[in-house]
Amino acid sequence: MKLSDIVEKLSLEVKTCKAGLENEVKGAYVSDLLSDVMGNSKDGDVWVTLQTHYNIIAVAGLKNLAGIIIVGNRPVQDEILQKAESENVTILVTSLTAFETAGKLYQLLK
Repeated sequence: MKLSDIVEKLSLEVKTCKAGLENEVKGAYVSDLLSDVMGNSKDGDVWVTLQTHYNIIAVAGLKNLAGIIIVGNRPVQDEILQKAESENVTILVTSLTAFETAGKLYQLLK
């Protein structure tokens, strides 16, 4: 499933890197602990988190993640969005909780 399909079905707000919407999503990983994501997420996963700092961009690039979904309508600073855009990392935002987002992703990707 393409990231664009998930954006449409979950009504996500696209904050950066619209080109990344063509990324193929192979799974999802839910965690707010960067070391956990680095150690356990898989290539092509979409990452669900409430984190909004610079290091999420580095982790997403390192792990070749399909995108990042930031939950709870948490604000993302413009500097972070600019960095994500320059690194081709797609950041999406939702008002849903991590639990709700994970449940909906499971239904879409199972």
